[in-house]
Order: sequence, then C-alpha cells, then structure tokens
Amino acid sequence: MSVIQAKPALRPPVAEPRVETPISPAVVPKASSNLLRRALMLGGVVVVLGVSSALYLTGGRHVSTEDAYVKAAQLSVTSDVSGIVASVNVHEGQRVSAGDVLFTIDAEPLQFALANAEAAALQAGITVSTLKADYQQSLQQIRAQQAQVDLAKTTLDRYQALVDRGAIARTLIDQQRATYLSAVATLDSLRQSASADLARLSGNPNLPVEQFPDEMKARAAVHEAKRQIAHTVVRAPFDGIITAVGSLQPGALIISAMSGFSTTSAVGLVSDTNLWIEANMKETDLTRMHPGQTVDIRIDSYPDCRWTGSVDAIAAASGSAFSPLPAQNTSGNWVKVVQRIPVRVKFDKGTCDVRLSAGMSAVVSVDTGRARWQRMNG
Repeated sequence: MSVIQAKPALRPPVAEPRVETPISPAVVPKASSNLLRRALMLGGVVVVLGVSSALYLTGGRHVSTEDAYVKAAQLSVTSDVSGIVASVNVHEGQRVSAGDVLFTIDAEPLQFALANAEAAALQAGITVSTLKADYQQSLQQIRAQQAQVDLAKTTLDRYQALVDRGAIARTLIDQQRATYLSAVATLDSLRQSASADLARLSGNPNLPVEQFPDEMKARAAVHEAKRQIAHTVVRAPFDGIITAVGSLQPGALIISAMSGFSTTSAVGLVSDTNLWIEANMKETDLTRMHPGQTVDIRIDSYPDCRWTGSVDAIAAASGSAFSPLPAQNTSGNWVKVVQRIPVRVKFDKGTCDVRLSAGMSAVVSVDTGRARWQRMNG
C-alpha cells in the first residue's frame, strides 16, 4: 500500500538583516569625473557659441567673389581706307608702343584721286577768275548800252518836237521809237546777264578764290585724299601686345567700315598697362561698398602673388540689364535671384612682376571698413 507523505507546513520567510556595504574609495573620483565631463561639455558649447557669435559680429567687413576677371583696353585696329595690304610690320605677341607702324595699305589709287582733286581745285580757281572777268565785261557792255539808250531817247525827243511842228514825217518818229525800245531791251538783257555772273560769285564781285563754292568743294576733296593717303599707314593708338594678326597678310583686301559696315582684316591690340578687374558682386554685398575702398586681389594663374587695388567704379546697372533677352518676371512661377553688379577694380601694386592677360580669373576681397556689429549700431 502506498504511503502518503505529509508536506511540511510553509513558514513565512525570515527577513535577513541588511548589511551596509561600505563605499569604496574608488567610486568617489568616478562620480566627480562625470560631473567634470558634463561641465566641460557645457562649457565647450558655451565657448563655441560665444566664439561663433563673436566671429559673426566682428565679421562681414570683407566681401569677396570669385566671379572676377582681368580686363584690358583692347582694340581691333584697322583703317577707314579701303585697299590692298602692302606690308605687315608686326607679328603675334610683339609689344608695340603708341605710334609704331602696324601695317600699310597700297596708296597708289589714292594718289590718283589726289591728283584729280587738285586738278578740280585748279579748275575751280580758273572758273572764279573767268566769272569775275565776265562780270566786269558785262558792266562795260551795260555802260556802253546805256549810252546807246540815252542817245536813242534824245533823238526820239527831238523827232517828237519836229513832228509837232510838222517838219518831218511821222514814220521817222515811229522808227526812232522802235530803235529806243530795242536799246532798252538790250540794256535789260545785259543787266540780267551781269546779275547772273554776280550770283555765281555769291553776290561779291571781289570774292576770294578760297570762298568760291566750287573751290571749297575741290579743296575739301584734296584734303580728304591727303587724309586717306595718310591713313594708309596704320599705327598703334596705344602701347600694347599684338594679337590676332595671322589673318592679315600682304595682298589682303581691307574694306573700310565706313563704306562696307564691316572690316575684313584687322590687327588685335591689347594694352599691357591699362588693366583692371571686373568683379561681378552680389547686390547684397554692395550695401557698404563705395569707390576708393581697398581691395585684395589674387589671380588664379599666379597663386603665390598678391595685388592690392581699390574700387574704381560701381556699375549703374546689373549685367542682365543689358542682356539682349532680359528675364521676364511676369509669370506666376517667378523666383527671386540675387543679381550681379559689375564693380571695376583698378590695380595699385603687386608683389610679382608678371604679365597679366585679359580674361584671367581672379578672386577679389573688398574691405568695406565696417563689421556687422558696427552696422547694427548704425
């Protein structure tokens, strides 16, 4: 038979006495280091915020842009005279001074034009002398004809007296009257001829030859021919470097821009002394900018060189204002874009003696003289 074992009665647990563990001396420095770390972190944040705020408030004095390029006075030198190129006196990259001969044009056709103009001027002088002589001759004829008119009138008066007394036939007085009227008509014709000669002399019988219209016209043609001959020798208008001369060769035809509205040949001339920087600044950077402020200039081609300059001028319009197709901001999806204003910066001095070429990229920094905190204080 099975034996049923009795389970022992459950007894309430007996609370064990709590034993206080003594704090180890190594735990105290660990808690202190945590507090120090937190303090340093908060302090670091405060320092960073303070330094950032200080940098922000003291910054903003210099405004810069990389959208800047070297510019130079440049010109396509050609002539206002059409003709065949006789000689080219320069080559690519050559430095020339103002007044140096660049190329010449064949002047022989212009020499012929000058000879024709001088002949026309001489003919005009002869014409003036002839008109003066014709006018004086007309005056002489008028005086002679006036005498004939006076004689015819006197004779007519005498015949009239004789007719009244019945001494002569009336047909004689009729003939004399016809003679008188004919003399008067001839006198009027001579006077008209003299008036025409005087009109050709501009109303002045003693008109100087140089004031005669045909003479002035002929002399103008002479001067123009001489001017064109002088312009067959094309000279440099300023100091600079020759470029784009390869297309100009002896035998090439140059068509004057004044006659053909375009030039077929020219020599490029770029100044190596009249240089400046054109910096396209943001419109928001122009608040405190004005001519005369100091500018720091760096050229990408010469990273180890520095130049100083000054603001020469600020353009009166943005670059887009002269665009052939300006932006139309009338649509509903218009987006505001910061505009660029060209600022001209002139060179003052540099640390390197190097040649700058037009079109080189540059970085400019303009010293406005006022930080942000100064702007806030007015």
